[in-house]
Amino acid sequence: PTATDRHNTIVIMADSKENELTPITVITGFLGAGKTTLVNYILKEQNQWKICVLENEFGEVAIDDGLVAESLDAPEDLITMDNGCVCCSVRGDLVRTLGQLATRRKDFDAILLETTGLADPAPIVYTVQTNPKMSDNYRIDSIVCLADCKHLEAHLDETKPDGSVNEALQQVAFADKILLNKVDLVTAEEKAKLEARLRTINKFATVIETEKSRAPLDRILGLNSFNMESILTYDPNFF
Repeated sequence: PTATDRHNTIVIMADSKENELTPITVITGFLGAGKTTLVNYILKEQNQWKICVLENEFGEVAIDDGLVAESLDAPEDLITMDNGCVCCSVRGDLVRTLGQLATRRKDFDAILLETTGLADPAPIVYTVQTNPKMSDNYRIDSIVCLADCKHLEAHLDETKPDGSVNEALQQVAFADKILLNKVDLVTAEEKAKLEARLRTINKFATVIETEKSRAPLDRILGLNSFNMESILTYDPNFF
């Protein structure tokens, strides 16, 4: 075989390895943006996707107030929903939870990781990309930022003490999809102004307008839209 043939074979092998990895969609967004509503929609109303939802244990609002019971020693105790989706709480160590899920990961179309309102997505991305136990089984498929049209500007304007990171800015900057939620609660002018501002923070992300977190799942899941370039543009020292 020629060098070109060998190169093509390697590329195909790399592509098929990528396809075998279970995609993880990370959902970020401040408290009140609609993350819990989105998760409940995925777990209860839609029937097209079999999704494993990992709820960050430190979330201020449990999925459906008690759907994920306090006594869960996840992920052996996954709660299975009628539509085939499952959910569990992550207690502290995400790597351990994903490691335990690895044997069952082929049962799911995707894994959805819901983060708390104050979570910076960078450590999650870094861990999945650099930890061999993770990168052998999973890949970051997309980072979806759920943005509340009504209150996002206030979060973006917030000045943090001691120069610490503004999580709302990080969440918008790291996303490859921004769900502009609650568009029915703002005027066309307010929405246009907010979209223009989002573009100054992140010009790569696709903006999808939603009401009541009813997101078209085929536009946020399984698209391999995660873009390292946008993260490095925002934070060149990420790795």
